[in-house]
Parts: sequence; structure tokens; C-alpha cells
Amino acid sequence: MHVLLYLLLSMSAFANEEFPAGAGSTSDLSVGAFSHPLSGARGQERRDFVLGNSFFQSVWVTSPSSTPIRDGLGPTYNATSCTACHFKDGRGRGLPDQDGKVDISLLFRLRVKNADGSVSEPENYGGQFNPQGIAGVPGEGDAFVNFETVTGKFSDGEVYELKKPRYTFINLAFGAFPKNTIFSPRVGPQMSGLGLIENIKEEDILKQADPDDLDGDGISGRPNMVYSIVERKKMLGRFGWKAGKASLLEQNAAAFHGDIGITSYLHPEEDCPLVQIDCAKKRTQDDISPDLLGKVTIYTQLLSVPVKRDVGSKSVENGKALFMKMNCQSCHTPSYVTGTNSEFEILNNQTIYPYSDFLLHDMGDELADDVGAYKNEEDAGTREWRTPPLWGLGLVQVVNGHTRLMHDGRARDFNEAILWHGGEAQKSRHKYLNLTKKERDDVVAFLKSL
Repeated sequence: MHVLLYLLLSMSAFANEEFPAGAGSTSDLSVGAFSHPLSGARGQERRDFVLGNSFFQSVWVTSPSSTPIRDGLGPTYNATSCTACHFKDGRGRGLPDQDGKVDISLLFRLRVKNADGSVSEPENYGGQFNPQGIAGVPGEGDAFVNFETVTGKFSDGEVYELKKPRYTFINLAFGAFPKNTIFSPRVGPQMSGLGLIENIKEEDILKQADPDDLDGDGISGRPNMVYSIVERKKMLGRFGWKAGKASLLEQNAAAFHGDIGITSYLHPEEDCPLVQIDCAKKRTQDDISPDLLGKVTIYTQLLSVPVKRDVGSKSVENGKALFMKMNCQSCHTPSYVTGTNSEFEILNNQTIYPYSDFLLHDMGDELADDVGAYKNEEDAGTREWRTPPLWGLGLVQVVNGHTRLMHDGRARDFNEAILWHGGEAQKSRHKYLNLTKKERDDVVAFLKSL
């Protein structure tokens, strides 16, 4: 009885925004801020976390090798390790400062628009562009970006400047892309608090959905109900820029397969389109065992979230009030209480502050993969993106050395990220344009504190 009372009192002490991951929040605000296990993880959980971390950091090599437990790279791939795109468990930068080759952390999903309104994968390249190949296997080509300068004004007369990316693909090894190809750029997001997101009750996310905007506030929000190859049924998608995966196990297995060319029991076949004969000759199977894939998944489930900074600051508090006044919280839902069924007790019954509804929203023409209404990933459309969580974003510069945001890193800071919002967020963007310089700075201060 005394132990239960102590646990309840301890839990309530962390049930405020200063501790975004509840009792599991970390107080480390250094370059290692995103890499800690949740406080409260103990014993075997920590040992599995460490083992999973070693394979998350591992550079995978070509099979066969003297280290068969870490081989199976390719035949084609984007990167040789998870950490190449999630350095220090943080965000990739995605785009360079000037016109040039895109960063390794930015991948492209490929779809071709068909005459009947459906989409399919390009016959010669498959569903994801892989610029790298192992020895004897050509990479698929190179992706470059050129920037178009877009200017505008705040209502107080201050001029702003955005850099709109234009993507081109050269050195294509298997011919030009079909004319109706859709390119969907996606940068490696930070890894904070993923297990807590997985443990949010499904009904708490679904109750925010308003796909037909019945309340008339201009904000819809649709769940991406995706097929789970583990559960063999439709489930709520939570992970990825289009909410394309229902669980961290499936998200990790898909990333190993699509990004590094590592097969597993969930994705046993290499992605080698018929014309890529050299790729087919180098196929391997079962590159990562179910046990090791499980350990990597435990690692991602137990990653913590840094505590909030600048608590009590007048600028931060005013910024938060303006954030609410602009109605940003309609998509960036501040808090949840997690469920109670996780095998890891530290994930259960925690009051958390991710600032996301984890639903899909139409973000307007400028951010759309294609302005048409095509399905891109399960039910997610080409105009839609899942609301990303905001926790930890203020420390990306400390951890990753850059401040780039949005799905491809086009925003160079928080101010630009807000200005890129369109579609359902257009009204909030308009309110931001009408703030004073001091008020805009306060909104950014609030976002940096999360």
C-alpha cells in the first residue's frame, strides 16, 4: 500500500509540462540530450537498450563478411546505418545551404500517377530512390536541389525570405522517370519519446479526427488506417511523415529494408526492380534476426525526451498564450495520458506533452508532393502530412548543429517553419503574419523551450 502510494505521488510530481515525458524525462540538455533511456528504465530494459543502440549505430557491411551479424547491406541503399540519418537520435538536416546535392538524411518515395487516378511504383526504380549500391551494383542516381527565393511581408512591414526547393535527379542508371512521377521527400526525424507515442490510447487520437470538418473550424484531421503486417488487420498509423506505420517494430523493419537494404522476417525480399539485374544477383535474406530487430525496437521505445527549458520565462509564457490564440493546438495537441498496457512500466500512465494530434492534415499546395488528390502511402494523400510532435525540437541545434525543420528540412528555423504552413493551417499562419516582432519572437521562444 505504501509503495503504491509512493508511486502515485512520484507520478503526479512529473505530471506537468516541465517534464514532457513524465517520470521518464531526462535533464541532460547537452549534445547527448536525445540519446538517453527513459529515467526509470531498469535492469534488463537498460541492457536491451544498450544492445539495441549498438545496432542502431552500427555501420552495416556487404554480405558475406567476417561479421555476419552486421552484414547484408544493400544491394541498393540510402545509408549504411540508422544513425547516418538520425545522428545522435536527432534530425537530419535534409537540404544544403546552397544549391547542390541533397543531404544523405533526405530520401525520396516514388509514385507514378495512373490514368484511373491510382498510383503505382515506377517500374525501373521501385517505391524508394536508392542512390547507393554495393560493389558491382549501380546506385540509382543522384538527387540535387535548387532553391527559388520566395519573399513576403509581415503586417508590420518586415520582409521575410523563404527558400523553395526544386528537386532534380541526374545520372539515372535505369532511364528517365515516367513523366507523371510523384517525388515525396522525407528527412530523418528525431527519435525522442517514440515509445510513449506508441502507448497513447488509440481512442484518444481518433477522437480528435474531424475528416469532414463538421465543427467548421477549417481543421479536419484524418487517421491513416494502415494494414499491419504483424497484427494482420487495419490499425491506426502513428509513425513516419505520412503516419504509414502502426508500430515501432514495423517502422524499424521498413526503415531497415527501404533505407539500408536490410531484410528481416517482416520484409524478406530485397527491393530489386526487374531491370536491375546486378541488384538481383546480390540479394540476401534474413539480414537481421527477429531477436536483434526486437532489441533495436526496444531501444527506440525507451528513448527519453529532454525536460522543458526556460520554465517561467515571461517570453515563453506569452509565446504559449499566442500559440493557443493562433489555434495551433488544434493540430499540435499539447498533452495525453498514456495507456496502461505496455510491457515497460515507465511507458504506462504517464502525462506527456508531445504537441501533436498524430493525424493527417492537408498542408496546402506548397508542401504537397502533388497538388492532386492521389493516395501516397496507404490512405495518406499527396497533400497530407502527419502533424509532427514538437517536443525536443528546441535542442536540435545543440544536438545536430542545424535548425532545419519541416518534412524535407526546407525551413531554416522556427519562423520559416510557421510561414511554410498552408492548407488547414492557413488561418494560423495569417494570425502569425499579423503579430508584432516581439510577439513573433515570443512564439519562437516558446517553441524553442519544448
